[in-house]
Amino acid sequence: MVITRTPFRISFFGGGTDYPAWYEDNGGAVLSTSIDKYCYITCRHLPPFFEHKSRIVWSKTELVRHHDEIQHPAVREALKFLNIDKGVEIHHQGDLPARSGLGSSSSFTVGLLHALHALNGKMITKYQLMLDAIHLEQERLKENVGSQDQAAVAFGGLNKIEFSGHHRITIRPIPINNEKLDILQNHLMIFFTGMARTASEIAAEQIKNTKQKGSELRKMLEIVNEAVKVLHGSADSFDDFGRLLHESWQIKRGLSSQITNPQIDEIYEAGRSAGALGGKLLGAGAGGFMLFFVKPEQQPVVKEKLSNLLHVPFLKVGCARCAKGIGSCRRQAVFGNSY
Repeated sequence: MVITRTPFRISFFGGGTDYPAWYEDNGGAVLSTSIDKYCYITCRHLPPFFEHKSRIVWSKTELVRHHDEIQHPAVREALKFLNIDKGVEIHHQGDLPARSGLGSSSSFTVGLLHALHALNGKMITKYQLMLDAIHLEQERLKENVGSQDQAAVAFGGLNKIEFSGHHRITIRPIPINNEKLDILQNHLMIFFTGMARTASEIAAEQIKNTKQKGSELRKMLEIVNEAVKVLHGSADSFDDFGRLLHESWQIKRGLSSQITNPQIDEIYEAGRSAGALGGKLLGAGAGGFMLFFVKPEQQPVVKEKLSNLLHVPFLKVGCARCAKGIGSCRRQAVFGNSY
């Protein structure tokens, strides 16, 4: 049996510039980190003693005689993509709900491909694993998704991820010390809005609007570089990270009418009025998790103000290897995403 553990991610800046419709001509970049919340996949060859050939367990339990009968699109296409004819048993579990803006779909895809490659006796590089996940989601499943999530969860860590040309992707780890990592960690809060959404559906309008939103997307690219400078600078200047989140969110919410709604706006303004320096809705928009950048002394006020929402603590940012955070293990990720 093969077991993979793939992290979820928080995307800080640059979302929208990671769609091929934009970056193949203009380039793109995001700043993101993996966190200590995971997608777990267990996989094995199913013995041939049952009426069904394969068993797939997710929010449903599927017992199928042919892979074409599998309802879960990523599982069905992954088995076809890797030419796996034997019967399999696949189980999925996650620390956080699906369709919540933390890259859960790509965590599932990367973890599944990782498991299936291992089941075939093949050790795949992090880079190829990322490319396979992008190919599966964008080209075989025809989903309206970008390329940042697959990279973020395949490599893990706190990274600037750059995009150019046709799937030319560069992962640049952010080399900051333990003190700064702790400061960043201690200023981050995420709250579950209670609203789930399908990223592909939300992103369709944004992709359609790409040519009309060139100035906004170029500004979002500039903010990525400004945020990296903040992380490399003095720890005393980290408040600027929160202010950049606010600036970026004001731009992003105008990229499509599907990104925000009155309820999301109300949550964001409540967090800001309670002391958050900035924040954003994670993922494509319209629901999922809201991220806030809040000074530690203001966090009890923010929690009280948003007491109707579920606050989800996480131990450390940036680590795909374990729950200790890159301040402890310095990105010693085995296979990048899971082990």
